[in-house]
Amino acid sequence: MRSYRTLFRTPEFTPFLLSFAAFAAAQTIGGLALGTLIFRATGSPLLSAVSMFGPQLAQLVGAAFLLSGADRLPPRAVLSGLALVFAAGTAVLALPGLPVAAVFAVVLAQGLSASLGGGVRSGLLNDILSKDGYVLGRSVFNMLWGLMQVAGFATGGALLTLLPPRTCLLLAAALYVLSALGTRLGLTTRPPPSSRLRSSRGDPHRSSGRPSVAATWRTNALLWSSRPRRLTYLGLWIPNGLVVGCESLYVSYAPGAAGTLFACGAVGMFLGDVAVGRLVPPAVRPRLATPLRLLLAVPYLFFVLRPGVALSAVAAAVGFGAGLVLQERLMSRTPDDLAGQALGLHFVGMSAVQGVSAALAGMTAQLTSPAVAMTVLAATSATVTLTLAALGRHEEPQPAPAVPGTHPVALPEPAAVEPAPRRTPSP
Repeated sequence: MRSYRTLFRTPEFTPFLLSFAAFAAAQTIGGLALGTLIFRATGSPLLSAVSMFGPQLAQLVGAAFLLSGADRLPPRAVLSGLALVFAAGTAVLALPGLPVAAVFAVVLAQGLSASLGGGVRSGLLNDILSKDGYVLGRSVFNMLWGLMQVAGFATGGALLTLLPPRTCLLLAAALYVLSALGTRLGLTTRPPPSSRLRSSRGDPHRSSGRPSVAATWRTNALLWSSRPRRLTYLGLWIPNGLVVGCESLYVSYAPGAAGTLFACGAVGMFLGDVAVGRLVPPAVRPRLATPLRLLLAVPYLFFVLRPGVALSAVAAAVGFGAGLVLQERLMSRTPDDLAGQALGLHFVGMSAVQGVSAALAGMTAQLTSPAVAMTVLAATSATVTLTLAALGRHEEPQPAPAVPGTHPVALPEPAAVEPAPRRTPSP
């Protein structure tokens, strides 16, 4: 599948995409409104950054206890239920006089429930599209995320000049409800991936049923057992997460222009996905992982000079394409029946590192300044990228893991994998 026309003719792809668009718009508008609300109330760069990205730390708990549900629960029910949970939580955040501690309790609960979202969405995308259409489809998915961030942050910034943050939060809650309706009405009911694979292969030993802590830990350990796969996960999580830590300081770095900076960063994500997913030949993509990750960090090294908003916006718009390359590498080493949990582990790990990075960025900014904190995190990101590149040199691809009690799954060589998944803060 090499054309967008063929892609959008695929049944369910368009409603799946539109329901996610509403979810993404709600998340960007609501996140900016909440960060602004907290900064205005406390004047703290740390609390502002953590309110926007810290809740993603709660996804670590979900990874430990719930992640097996990505392959064991009906995807339509999970995604529509998740959107309704976010709608209810966002409406609560809009209540006047809500204490800061209660605000963080709500957003942490949202983060815990979101631990299933990334894996379920990616697994469902894998179901909807054929094998040769996955990378192209995933790139469109990521481009839409970028566009929704551009539109969401730009719209959110404009709305915050006209409306109080709490009203913007209510608008975000309404968008979450719209996403839930789109998922419920636009997608068909599917059994969990694990039960479908068990039935198609006549294998009674394959796991299915309710999410299990033991199954989650067992499969996570299995996915983590290969050194090349570990390096791929770390490459997906750490350099990107540290740069998101830089972004978490936009509200305190330039309170009046944070929406513009976030929107420019989203433009960079969009352009990176267009280039990597559509224009770069598959044979070239693997060589771009390290250069693209460095491109993410280098512009922020100059924020210590406190450039104006225009130059800062240009810097914020640079880079974001390495995720597709590394996710393609990850998928080439993962069996189909573990794809949901493998991608869920990626999204949860990425979200957790982003949350940790936001907290580190906020603490550093409290002690120094937002500009200095951005430069420190960017330098760390570039250092980690170069270290991982050195460690990963000459690594040979390893076969995908086999779950105890199942038959090993043969996979194609990485070079043969056509289009597969990247940064999504969350979904």
